[in-house]
Amino acid sequence: MKKSFQELFDTRVYQFVSDKRSHKAFFPKAEKKQATMARRSAEIVKVKAAGKIIEESDDGEFQTVKYLAHYQYLIKQKGMLYLEEEVEERLAKLYQEALVMDEEIKYKDYQEPQKQQSIPLFEENEERLSYQYNRLKAVQYAERWWNSYNSAYKKFEVDCTNFISQCLHIGGAPMRGHPNRGTGWWHQNNNWSYSWAVANSLRSYLSNSKSGLRAREVSSPDQLLLGDVICYDFEGDGRFNHNTIVTGKDANGMPLVNAHTYNSRMRYWAYEDSSAYTPKIKYKFYTIVD
Repeated sequence: MKKSFQELFDTRVYQFVSDKRSHKAFFPKAEKKQATMARRSAEIVKVKAAGKIIEESDDGEFQTVKYLAHYQYLIKQKGMLYLEEEVEERLAKLYQEALVMDEEIKYKDYQEPQKQQSIPLFEENEERLSYQYNRLKAVQYAERWWNSYNSAYKKFEVDCTNFISQCLHIGGAPMRGHPNRGTGWWHQNNNWSYSWAVANSLRSYLSNSKSGLRAREVSSPDQLLLGDVICYDFEGDGRFNHNTIVTGKDANGMPLVNAHTYNSRMRYWAYEDSSAYTPKIKYKFYTIVD
C-alpha cells in the first residue's frame, strides 16, 4: 500500500510543475491550479506532497483508506517567491494494492436552525464595546493554527468560521450576546453563538453589527488589509458557506488567505482552484473597524 501511495504523490508532484499531460497521469487539481496561476502571471516552481493515513479498512482484496494529503507550493510571481500550503482529506480505494479510486472528501456546511439570526443594533442604553483590533496578533494566530486546533475552543467538523472567529477574538474583538445563541458573537465554554461558527451567520453579523466586533464592506479584495475577512457563497444562492482571513498579499497586491475545514495558508483569495468553486460564486469583503 505504501508503494502505491508513494507512486501517487510522485505523479501528482510532477503534474503541478510539468507542461506535459497524459491521460494516465491526469490530475484535475493540478490542471486547475496551473490555470489559475497563469491568469495571475504566476507559476509553481516546486511542489512537495506528503500523505498521512488516518483510517483504513481491509475487505479481502479491497482496501479503503482515508488520508490527509499535504501540499506545499513554492510560487513565483514577478520576482516574488512565497510558500502556499493546503491539506485535503481524501478517500481512496485499492484493489490488490492498485489504486482504483481517489477523491476529496467534501463536508456540508452546518446551518443554524433559525431562518434568520437576530442581531441587535446599537441602542442608546447599551454600553458601546470599544477595542483596538490588533491585526498582527490575528494573523500570527492564523499562521500558528492554520493546520491544527487550539484546545481552548471547540473543534467543528466544518471549522472554517470557528477558526476565523478565533483569529478575530485573539486580535482583540470583544464578544457580546451570551447566552443567546441567536444574538451577538461569542464563545463560552461548550456553547457559542451561530455567528461564531456558521459561515452565513458571521457574514450577516459583520454586515449588521454596530457594537463590539464591527466591519465595513468594501467593493474589491485589493482594499482589504491583513486580518480582514472574505466570505464565500460558492453556489451564488445568497447563503454564504465559507470564510477566510487575509494573511498576506501577492505581487499584485491581492489577498492571500488562511482557512480551516480545507486547511490552507497563503492561498489566493478567489478560490478558483477549489473543488467547491462554481462560476456563480459571490464574495463579500469586510475590513474590520475599531
